[in-house]
Amino acid sequence: MTTQEPASVEQAADPSVEQAEAPRPPQIDTMLGDGLLGGASPAALARDFGTPLYVYDLDLIGRRIDALGAVLPFGFRLAFAVKANPALGLLAHVAGCGIGADIASGGELETVLRAGFAPVSIAMTGPGKRDDELAAAVTAGIGAVTVESPGELERLEGIAARLQRRQPVLLRLAVADDAKFERVRLIGGAEGKFGMPLPVLKEAAKRAAASPNLELLGIHAFGASNLLDVDRLVDHVAELVAVGEEVAAEAGVPLRLVDAGGGLGIPYADAEKPLDLAALGARLEELRARWDRDPALREMEVLLEPGRFLVGPAGAYVARVVDVKGTDAAPVAILDGGINHLVRTALVRQPQRLALLATDADSRERVPTTVAGPLCTGLDVFATAALLPKPQVGDLIAVLDAGAYGFTESMPYFLSHPTAAEVAVRGGEARLIRPRVSPRELLDSQVAPRW
Repeated sequence: MTTQEPASVEQAADPSVEQAEAPRPPQIDTMLGDGLLGGASPAALARDFGTPLYVYDLDLIGRRIDALGAVLPFGFRLAFAVKANPALGLLAHVAGCGIGADIASGGELETVLRAGFAPVSIAMTGPGKRDDELAAAVTAGIGAVTVESPGELERLEGIAARLQRRQPVLLRLAVADDAKFERVRLIGGAEGKFGMPLPVLKEAAKRAAASPNLELLGIHAFGASNLLDVDRLVDHVAELVAVGEEVAAEAGVPLRLVDAGGGLGIPYADAEKPLDLAALGARLEELRARWDRDPALREMEVLLEPGRFLVGPAGAYVARVVDVKGTDAAPVAILDGGINHLVRTALVRQPQRLALLATDADSRERVPTTVAGPLCTGLDVFATAALLPKPQVGDLIAVLDAGAYGFTESMPYFLSHPTAAEVAVRGGEARLIRPRVSPRELLDSQVAPRW
């Protein structure tokens, strides 16, 4: 068996939260437990909702939120990174779990408000915010707008003045990874796409602190994506707080909030070790104890923005085998969906674990299998030589750990196939949260003008 893909359902485990010390139900480490897909039968899901489809286990998402929250010290807050999965039905569940939301567009703002997030729990990040997006954020009364540049600060200040509001803000610091990826370092060099170099940020902080229409809370910086290294995550937080204290002191305001971004990772291969939550909590407790001895930091809060960590292992992309070719020793299974629905494997060139969802899977011979989609491109391959039970036409195959950066990151219009449906499972009950869209429906929305 390869280290990338499990041979069957029982081996499709993600132990990302095994280390949490908080009491929790069993099966927190896997989406595919005894009942499969959150307690719903794969065959029943395919019958009721068709294929391809995304399936999200809402109970598992709740357990992951609880497990992460249980190890965080006092003064740490969570905001779900909506870009990871903006499905309204999923977001409504996350909002009900009592955490905030990190958004990056006006569209995401509208979505999280409809999902039930309290405006004060929402933080808006991202470069290139339009004036109408900033105005919508100020009007909604969101908890923080992360400002990316002096120009954006000026525009936001003018918008808040016109609306007669005082908008809380964070200032985004430009960061970069060093060449060896050993740790995240803060930079003060040339300004890039994200954030401001430290000298520029300090001047922006002074302006924000002096403005009657802005309330300077602190600073924000995003370190890196999908980290499984506790030391790198904690070093980033510690370094950012130190810089925030310096910025706040020079601006003459207290440091109230440091947004350390996301980056909490999940394993995508069996050989990868999951994030050690117990170690993460212990290291953050050490930081909190140190800050509590500093009068300037006792009241400071830290915001973390996990996305993938909370929802990635709770999602699966399920498609049906429509053709089997190749040889008996090395078959090629062609699915009815591919990278038009789940492009991540091709985009980052990292395979994800697979499971063949058949009741007799364990009795079949396991063979190295290529699993590919129906698109006319060689990129449309989920895995090569994945050791799976020998596939048959009609089988269901799941791409695991697909709850983050799946549906909305992909390219559903490519080659005019139907989109994937999205289904949420809670307490074993499955409900449709985003219906499939047919090519005819997409075609009907277009216009062929008569010239």
